[in-house]
Amino acid sequence: MSLINKIDHAKVLNLTEQIPLDDLSMTLFSVATDQEIGGHSAQGDAMVNILSGEAEITIEGTIYHLTAGQSIVIPKDARHALYAVQGFQMLLVVVKPD
Repeated sequence: MSLINKIDHAKVLNLTEQIPLDDLSMTLFSVATDQEIGGHSAQGDAMVNILSGEAEITIEGTIYHLTAGQSIVIPKDARHALYAVQGFQMLLVVVKPD
């Protein structure tokens, strides 16, 4: 059983060829305590990775509380917002459709 199933095995890879630039973005954010990123949606699935602090993330009206080391995936086109309960740093990875 293969655990890595989307990349060829036993082959030298050029990672830049594995994911086209238009399909993936990675961004580091920091949000100060009591600040927010207002409601919006994304054209792809968005994975929020909280690196430090505490965030309240609202996805389609449901509130999730995340702390350092936790992640959540926001589905494509889902309305969402982020609020800093305690100033936080996050890595945002957005994967867009082909």
